[in-house]
Amino acid sequence: MATPQLTESTITVEGQTLFYRQAQPAQQAPKLTVLLLHGIRFSSDTWLQLRTLATLAENGYRAVAIDLPGLGRSKDAVAPAPVGQPVPGAFLKAVSEALCLGPAVVISPSLSGMYSLPFLFQHNHLLKAYVPVAPICTEKFTAEQYAQIKTPTLIVYGDQDVELGQASLNNLRHLPEHRVLVLQGAGHACYLDKPNEWHCGLLAFLQQLE
Repeated sequence: MATPQLTESTITVEGQTLFYRQAQPAQQAPKLTVLLLHGIRFSSDTWLQLRTLATLAENGYRAVAIDLPGLGRSKDAVAPAPVGQPVPGAFLKAVSEALCLGPAVVISPSLSGMYSLPFLFQHNHLLKAYVPVAPICTEKFTAEQYAQIKTPTLIVYGDQDVELGQASLNNLRHLPEHRVLVLQGAGHACYLDKPNEWHCGLLAFLQQLE
């Protein structure tokens, strides 16, 4: 198998510089584009070290992981809202446009829920699918709002994540087109605890979208 092409670069969003990593399939046009966000103690480097970027590219997907404002190598950028407050959906829309993503699958763990959930509700046409991993801010929206969203969704959490995992599931399950992936024996950052199960479950979900 040809090695995926891994690159690093920056984009300018709302006047600020954001760092990102990208993995592209070596020998074919990508089947889908996947945008990877991250939690508060993490960055795009997490997806590099875990080999999620490489795994996606090896399976024919364009994978883009950004460092959110104030974190990782985007730490000089100022976040558009305080931690725990929903960020206007226009922010990820601008990220999507700067990266020429088109409709993308958005993977959103933990802290990044404050970015991805408003994007889901305000710019639904830009999401091919949604993969929330115990995100914050799910309680900011009503069951009725969730019920309006027809985006295919894979709700992921670790069974040891009794706080955010359960709370986010209780809200996200109002999304009509959802399925659930529970990683057994995994905590809040469940993809770190069970990387093989995470990659298998993610790839199975993406294959159904093609």
